[in-house]
Amino acid sequence: MKCILLCAGYATRLFPLTKNFPKPLLKVGDRPIIDYIIDEVNTIDEIDKIYIITNDRYFEHFENWKNLKDNEKEIEVVNDNTTSNDDRLGAIGDMRFVIKNKNVDDDLMVIAGDNLFEFKLKNMMNFYKNKKAPCVAAQYIEDLNLLKRFGVGKIDENNKLLNIVEKPEVPESNIGVWATYIYPKSILPYFDKYFEDGNKADSPGNFVQYLHKKEDVYLYMFDEACYDVGTYETLEEVHNLYVKRNNKI
Repeated sequence: MKCILLCAGYATRLFPLTKNFPKPLLKVGDRPIIDYIIDEVNTIDEIDKIYIITNDRYFEHFENWKNLKDNEKEIEVVNDNTTSNDDRLGAIGDMRFVIKNKNVDDDLMVIAGDNLFEFKLKNMMNFYKNKKAPCVAAQYIEDLNLLKRFGVGKIDENNKLLNIVEKPEVPESNIGVWATYIYPKSILPYFDKYFEDGNKADSPGNFVQYLHKKEDVYLYMFDEACYDVGTYETLEEVHNLYVKRNNKI
């Protein structure tokens, strides 16, 4: 299994902080956001390589970070060669970029590089092994305004995805879908087909919306906290939370 961390977005909502510095390398507590994600990825024995897909503006920052990090799993930083929000490939385009340029032919775990999550990837991996099908992390969200910022899914009694809508004005359920995915290698050809069919390159949930109409997709429901570090307010809130937590250890 290979892992792709999506780190090529330009985080414009955090400008000027992220104008020339990548959001996943911003510190929460005393560590970069991406370090917490890597810790969890390291727990998955099946993963033998981690690809960090980023853009030309942030590439050197990630290379410097990688060179200082003595990680137990191999990390490769991949430059998608974009330079601004105007020519970005989009999250799904970046996934396909890694798959094609690195000749990925394995099961695949994909995680957004700016999501801090407290559920255990091992538990999601066990769920995936049981379902033997594409799996997506999700949780129940009661805050309606927050829910409108997510992909919102509907499931049956076996957690099979029945429908998903990106950022709906009127959510059909209270299930918010997070950008953490496990895909069997059998679905990798769908990335080319997705674009051949004229679909949007951005928002990884759009690929799930496309895929579940062709293959069974399941939602791994978790109860633990998860944070989308997308604004100054969220960054400050999560940073303070992790500082307090680290001081208690």
